Amino acid sequence: MTCQLYLITPPQIADHSVFAKTLDDALSAGPVAALQIRLKDVSLDEIRALTKLITPVAHKHGTAVLMNDHVQLAKELKLDGVHVGQSDTSYKDARKTLGLEAMIGVTCHDSRHLAMEAAESGADYVAFGAFFPTSTKVVEHMAHLDTLTIWQETMEVPCVAIGGITADNAAQVAAAGADFIAVSGAVWNHPDGAATGVKKLLAAIAG
Repeated sequence: MTCQLYLITPPQIADHSVFAKTLDDALSAGPVAALQIRLKDVSLDEIRALTKLITPVAHKHGTAVLMNDHVQLAKELKLDGVHVGQSDTSYKDARKTLGLEAMIGVTCHDSRHLAMEAAESGADYVAFGAFFPTSTKVVEHMAHLDTLTIWQETMEVPCVAIGGITADNAAQVAAAGADFIAVSGAVWNHPDGAATGVKKLLAAIAG
C-alpha cells in the first residue's frame, strides 16, 4: 500500500466559509484519504456547524470524514468514523455506538502494546506519534521511526504517523512504514497556501 495523506483541521477556525473554500482548494491539489475534524476549546454547536459545512466538500473529493473523539456527534452527522485517544471514549464503546461500518482509529503514542490491543479489538488503524516537535499540541509522547517499521513487518492493520510531519521529513516517515501521514500545520500554515502544502507533501511521500 502506498503511503497516503491524512489531513487534520486546524484547532481553531475563525471563518468557517473561508475554511471550506481553503479545504476545497487543498483537496483539489491531490488525493487525501481522510480528514479528521479536531477543533479545540469550542462548543459542540460550533463543531457541528463546521462539520455540516465541510463534510460535503470532503466527500466530493472522495475524502473520508472522521470526528476526533465526539462519538455521538459523529453518529448524529453520519460521518465515516471517529478517531479516539487513550483518554477519550474507548474503542469498544465507539464501535458499539457507530456499528461495524464506521472507520475507527486509535491513538497509541509510541506503544506497540497499546497498538496491538487496539488492532486485536478491531480498530481500522492505529496512530503513532509524535515523531517530531509540533506546534499543534503539547507533545507528551515522542515516537521512533522504527516503531512504524516493526509494526509494518508484523501487523496487517494500517498505521498512521502523526506529529510535526512536514514536506521536509515526510519521505523518511513514509519510508519507515507509515500507511498514512497525518498533518495539520504543514498544510494550513503553508506560506504558499494549503493546496501547495498538499502538493509538497504528496511529492515528498512519492519520493
